[in-house]
Amino acid sequence: MATPSPHAGPNPPHVSLVALPDAVVSTLTGIFDVMNAFALTNMFGASVGALRPFHVEIVGEATGPLELASGVPINVQRAVADIETTDIVIVPSVLLRPCGWEKGRYPKLVEWTRSMYERGAVLCSACSGIFLLAETGLFDGKDTTVHFGYARAFTAAYPGVPIHPERVLVISGLREELVCSGASTTWHDLVLYLIARYAGATAAQEVARMFALQWHQDGLAPYIVFEGKSDHGDAEIQSAQRWLDKHFSVANPVEGMIQRSRLAERTFKRRFTSATSLTPIAYVQRLRVEDAKRRLERTETSIDEISWQVGYEDPAFFRRLFKRTTGMTPSAYRKRFRIPDFARLHL
Repeated sequence: MATPSPHAGPNPPHVSLVALPDAVVSTLTGIFDVMNAFALTNMFGASVGALRPFHVEIVGEATGPLELASGVPINVQRAVADIETTDIVIVPSVLLRPCGWEKGRYPKLVEWTRSMYERGAVLCSACSGIFLLAETGLFDGKDTTVHFGYARAFTAAYPGVPIHPERVLVISGLREELVCSGASTTWHDLVLYLIARYAGATAAQEVARMFALQWHQDGLAPYIVFEGKSDHGDAEIQSAQRWLDKHFSVANPVEGMIQRSRLAERTFKRRFTSATSLTPIAYVQRLRVEDAKRRLERTETSIDEISWQVGYEDPAFFRRLFKRTTGMTPSAYRKRFRIPDFARLHL
């Protein structure tokens, strides 16, 4: 389905930015600052003054002060019970409690969001805001994204919602009415997408330039730190994983694990894959690439030497594997994530 044309007419799109006690203040206020009319027309004057900016309101279950997850208070401007229609609903990042996402805590917000959707609203989540939106049931069977650190928790809470934590922005629905951004500051991509969708690509470029916002065009795979699944309850495989954590760079590490185990080769490989969701060789590769990432970030060691240090004698194979895993070449990764000289003094 074609993307809607830039907004025209005297009334700007109405954006309802949802505040709830679990919300992260930086995401909520960042989205508000970039999208609200005052920021666009007064900060930049003539450069973007011709835009039809959004009309943004912070909404919640009740008006007045609301303390967010970090303890910082925010002012809720309108109660959702007083809003009959809106064009865009955005749920900012939420901070999960140690016990995970507790369903049923915000029935009024969930029901209101569902009713806004039925009246034509576009539903958007930034980062972990998808936990609240998924409670509406509208994302069942629809592709989404979430902060990679919350991926397992999200799958546990909503097994019927496919997630792609390596993706920056996921747009689903027959009319592109379900929009999710991934980890942390990918709310930049969400806001720029909405500006492009309703005000045009030129406006999005101008706002990105003025706010120095980043389009995360390389995806989120480079940011994801691999942590092997270890809560599977298979003691034999857990023992192999602990050994592998310290010996992944040796020659033939899979063979080494099998020899140290009390299992036949075929049984070991089957149980390892079942427990970790990765084959033994794929698990080794992830550990090696993760170690290589740290070396690229923190040292000046050549890529060929790093290849050897993590267990690969063929640098060309290592480069292909690294790009396939992270989406970036080793040299591009080093350029992006290398610790600046002023910070390296404190390593």
